[in-house]
Amino acid sequence: MGTESETPICSAKGCREPALWVLSWNNPKLHTPDRRKQWLACDAHRDSLSEFLDIRGFLKDIEPFEIR
Repeated sequence: MGTESETPICSAKGCREPALWVLSWNNPKLHTPDRRKQWLACDAHRDSLSEFLDIRGFLKDIEPFEIR
């Protein structure tokens, strides 16, 4: 991400929509069990991104995105 004034965007390839969801995941072959990677998703890509991760057994949690 760039400056703080930029709105975080969806992680789907080519998508420029604002992030509304955080998909937390980890690959157990690469990460320790407590490690969490995160993808951001807009409403349109939440299901496809979470399905991609879930099919592989990587998806751990989905939460609303909040700027902190």
